[in-house]
Amino acid sequence: MKLYSKHQVIIRSAISALAAAAIAVAIVLAVTLPNKKSSSSENKTSTEDLAQVAESSSQDTTSLPEVTLQTNTPSLTTVTNNDNNYTQDEAQNISVYEKCNEAVVNITTQTMGYDWFLEPVITSSGSGSGSIIDKRGYVVTNVHVIENASKITISLADGSTYDGKVIGQDKESDIAVLKFEPASGVELKTIAFGDSGNLKVGQKVIAIGNPFALERTMTTGIISGLGRPIQESTNVIIRNMIQTDAAINPGNSGGPLLDNQGRMIGINTIIYSNSGSSSGVGFAIPVSTARRVVSDLLKYGKVNRGTIDISLVQNSNKIANYAGYKISSGMIVNQVAKNSAAEKAGLKGGTEQVQYGSSFNSRTIYLGGDIITAIDNISVSKYADYLSALEDKRPGDKVNITVYRKGDYKTLTVTLESEDTDSSDGATI
Repeated sequence: MKLYSKHQVIIRSAISALAAAAIAVAIVLAVTLPNKKSSSSENKTSTEDLAQVAESSSQDTTSLPEVTLQTNTPSLTTVTNNDNNYTQDEAQNISVYEKCNEAVVNITTQTMGYDWFLEPVITSSGSGSGSIIDKRGYVVTNVHVIENASKITISLADGSTYDGKVIGQDKESDIAVLKFEPASGVELKTIAFGDSGNLKVGQKVIAIGNPFALERTMTTGIISGLGRPIQESTNVIIRNMIQTDAAINPGNSGGPLLDNQGRMIGINTIIYSNSGSSSGVGFAIPVSTARRVVSDLLKYGKVNRGTIDISLVQNSNKIANYAGYKISSGMIVNQVAKNSAAEKAGLKGGTEQVQYGSSFNSRTIYLGGDIITAIDNISVSKYADYLSALEDKRPGDKVNITVYRKGDYKTLTVTLESEDTDSSDGATI
């Protein structure tokens, strides 16, 4: 057994510790150096790959589709208004209502009659809507809202009521203008006329009116159709009507149909319904017609419409069989006024005098003349068609009239005259 001094033991222990430390350092280096090399290699590869992708993307632009943003397409972006959140469509509806509702009036009418003791009594009453179009108190509505009324009352949004008087009415377009005298200091809200010439099916519309006496009710919908010819009464066909699915009920008649900016594009007039309530098929007179008619009513109290100076008889199977006509529709030219534009254009009246009607209610008519079947390519089969074809014509306008004459069809060009020179006695049904 070998013996060591204390000094030798200390030296050997120090050498052993240094050796152990060296071995430990070597082991650590052996493990970490390969990993660092691998990581560096991977980073280098990843960078190169990204550079290649970026270069490839910048070169291959033809494969990317070109996107066009439609700025006029309604979005569902939420807008904030007085700490309440509304969709863009809701905010638009609210804005139109706040802008226009005070300009929509409630029109109530009373018709007076007499009882058995010849005392005046109210025989009927009605209700409708109207739009204030001038701060002086002018209101546009439908003729059928105020027809035969002995008393007209106009109610405003603030609850005040005024007596209304008729400035003018035009049955051919079913448009009437009323007037009331606002109280001193009252600032009336009005609705501006828009443009109905560029309307599109699918366009959003808003109706405000007084259905079932529920004042200033708003409904929304779309334009369902354009250019609809609608027969409103026996002798009234209104052309170019706007069809909408916005709910229109009794009491809405005469109220405005608005675009999304609150401009009047039509006057709500008719609903198609078996029950009398809205069925999603309503019709409005286009504002292009209203603008022309209202202008004339304000200037003249009537519409300055061009006419043909003739008298007419409605053709029928009975008359056609008697006269030997091959057609049983159209308007028979009974007589043509002497020296009129119609006579100068070659339009011919009848020459065969016959009695038409029952023995208790007969009148003399003349057969053998022209039968009008179309005006400016608008088919004329009855008197309402005839009036409708001339509804938007002015004195001095020229129209092409298709007539049936002795088995053949001819087209004549006639210059329209003023109603003041009209000596015709209308149509015989």
